[in-house]
Amino acid sequence: MRPEGAIEIRSDMTKPALTILLAGPRGFCAGVDRAILIVEKALEAHGAPIYVRHEIVHNRFVVENLEAKGAVFVEELDQVPDGVPVVFSAHGVPRSVPAEAEARNLNYIDATCPLVSKVHFEAERHHRRRRQTILIGHANHPEVVGTMGQVPEGSMVLVETVEQAENISPADPSNLAFVTQTTLSVDDTMDIVDVLRRRFPDIVGPRKEDICYATTNRQNAVKAIAARCDMLVVIGAANSSNSTRLVEVGIKSGCQEALLVNRATEIPWENLKDGMTLGVTAGASAPKILVEEVIARAQNAFEISVKEIKVADENVTFNPPRALGA
Repeated sequence: MRPEGAIEIRSDMTKPALTILLAGPRGFCAGVDRAILIVEKALEAHGAPIYVRHEIVHNRFVVENLEAKGAVFVEELDQVPDGVPVVFSAHGVPRSVPAEAEARNLNYIDATCPLVSKVHFEAERHHRRRRQTILIGHANHPEVVGTMGQVPEGSMVLVETVEQAENISPADPSNLAFVTQTTLSVDDTMDIVDVLRRRFPDIVGPRKEDICYATTNRQNAVKAIAARCDMLVVIGAANSSNSTRLVEVGIKSGCQEALLVNRATEIPWENLKDGMTLGVTAGASAPKILVEEVIARAQNAFEISVKEIKVADENVTFNPPRALGA
């Protein structure tokens, strides 16, 4: 008989079992693919260095790979020397940014995601029709800064929560519109939209909310696996809105331990025991190679069984600007 408290040593050295549920879709979306391709093609066309205003997408692995190829990332145009090309990030920029670039005769390339550009067009259209526009989004996120910068100051107001939606007091409640940041939680956004529609029945909105297909698909995939997981890891950066939302969705959907990690080394592997299930996904700005890294790390310590739970197929592509070639 083994003494109480003694550690059992397996004579066959069998690894503990771990089931990995892969959420599908996961990883890069079409807008991110396009933005990265724009930087790479700009480097091919013009040579290094190419300056990029803001991180092209919110992922350090991607940024560091592009830096190694000759991209230089800056926060504002005053950090860009005269005579070198500059790329605007996938998140979009206020109108003042291309205006400044043109005033300096800078050669700029706009890598704004086409789905973000769609929101910009909606905001401009509402302004032309003299509607005050409510933007549902998160303060200080680059996409929100860019969208609010499409119209004159004061013509758009930001709403982040249901509570703010309940208390907003527009000048003309009968002449309102709303648009949304593309990377929000689908469920939380609909709660805010429901409040706005109840309070302002005449409010004008998009035919379907502006949350992008990739954000919606990745959140639905997390919902499909969360309750089955002992731990869910979301590969993505802390400043990535879509990745952060995936963690929130995982917790709300029944997974008690949902974590945002940059790389496999940040996962608390010691918390995973024999017979547990690990859910894995990646935000729209995280490359799938980082998912492969997680699986390889798990395989070192566990006998793994990998299952993909796919809720949608994605075949969307966005071409780069014609000036850079297809």
